[in-house]
Amino acid sequence: MDLQGDYLIVGSGIAALRAAVELAEAGDVVILTKAGSSEGNTGYAQGGIAAAVGSDDSPELHASDTLAAGDGLCDERAVRVLCEEGARDVRDLLAWGAAFDRNAKGELALAREAAHSVRRVLHARDATGREIGRVLWAKASAHPRVHAHEHALVTDLLMRDGRCVGVRFLTPEGEESRAFAPVTLLATGGAGQVFRDTTNPEVATGDGIAMAYRAGARIADLEFVQFHPTALDVAGAPRFLLSEALRGEGARLVNHADEAFMPRYEAAGDLAPRDRVSRAILRERERTGQPVYLSMRHLPADEVHARFPFISETCRGVGLDLARDRIPVSPAAHYVMGGVETDVDGRTSIPGLFAAGEVACTGVHGANRLASNSLLEGLVFGARAGATMKERPASVFEKGDSPLFTEREKRGLSPFLSVAPEYGRELMWTHAGLFRDADGLRLALKQFGGMDPGEHSGITVGRLIASAALRREESRGGHYRLDFPARNDSQWKRRIMETVV
Repeated sequence: MDLQGDYLIVGSGIAALRAAVELAEAGDVVILTKAGSSEGNTGYAQGGIAAAVGSDDSPELHASDTLAAGDGLCDERAVRVLCEEGARDVRDLLAWGAAFDRNAKGELALAREAAHSVRRVLHARDATGREIGRVLWAKASAHPRVHAHEHALVTDLLMRDGRCVGVRFLTPEGEESRAFAPVTLLATGGAGQVFRDTTNPEVATGDGIAMAYRAGARIADLEFVQFHPTALDVAGAPRFLLSEALRGEGARLVNHADEAFMPRYEAAGDLAPRDRVSRAILRERERTGQPVYLSMRHLPADEVHARFPFISETCRGVGLDLARDRIPVSPAAHYVMGGVETDVDGRTSIPGLFAAGEVACTGVHGANRLASNSLLEGLVFGARAGATMKERPASVFEKGDSPLFTEREKRGLSPFLSVAPEYGRELMWTHAGLFRDADGLRLALKQFGGMDPGEHSGITVGRLIASAALRREESRGGHYRLDFPARNDSQWKRRIMETVV
């Protein structure tokens, strides 16, 4: 089964759907998504979406906070685009029916999260990503020129004369198929499943990064991985995200003795940047030999359950009361700041190929993403990529024509598995996780060298992360080297790019 359209989108999260909305009036849009339309990271985003919509806020202040979190490596133009256009794009969501929480006066109820100067995070209880996805899916799928195909496993980009002309994919029945279009958008999300412990769903295996790299696209900043400090840590239960919004509303990190330990490590306490909180939790666990907990017992129970119904229900499922019990937590891989290098309009280094959302790297996050900027990134850069894709060439092949590919390309369909091998995920967690050093990274790379990357996106992406982490001999943002614990601007205030040689 071959498909053909004017525009091809791989993914179904916020960046994919916002691009589809942008493109729907311009031509036939084909969407291929690995699982169901709600299975990606967008639907798992609890905390909210940051935007300068409050009376005490401004795009300039939002940009300042974003740059500070990025630890000296943000692309300032990308940051300006994010913060200046973000408020407008969020208002579009409101106009399309997004039901963000409001206060008793009917005003948007803005929350505050770590490293934000003011309250600027819009939320829909603790299921903001789901609400945004609902609104965008309803708007995109209602258009007759948008055609979505679920459970389509995209494995490779189709290239002709150095240009991307579509993708190769497997249907739900296992049939080898192709989809063609003059322009293709990768919006495949992140790569948290490269690590043993992650808040990401099983579909977040780094496929988009791997296939773009194999096709020759430039990859940037993959050493910068954000570990969320508070994932549910209960034996036998999934590593469920406990949103930073909990701490924004007053939750405290405590040790086994019920002591608030964060001031021992960070002046900003519980609301220090995520990388610092994550490392502090591991150091406290090592110091005491005991677990660390998130506690909301000092807050009104009815307000806690009303504000965080989804998290409350998940905690009840493992026998815990979010408002009354101490909830055991530990860090988990959450977000990859790096990815397929793009400009602010989503263009990659390969003609005909665009990328947006977590799979892409505009440089907007630098070395560390500011909390709740991820949904905003997908919204803003998904819209910009869609607008630029409308400037596509008339066609790289006539409609109805089926481009010819070599026998080698026809045989190149990769037998992808959904998740990287457990051994590889353990290697990444142990040697390329929160604490890194040269010996561990070299060991991980040696082990990856004996694995077949053709079978797993995760092997390719894991090797790229470890390789970039080994080259960057300093500590900055989400990248921490035990053997180079200081930031080194004189040598490393620059980005690391990689491409197939």
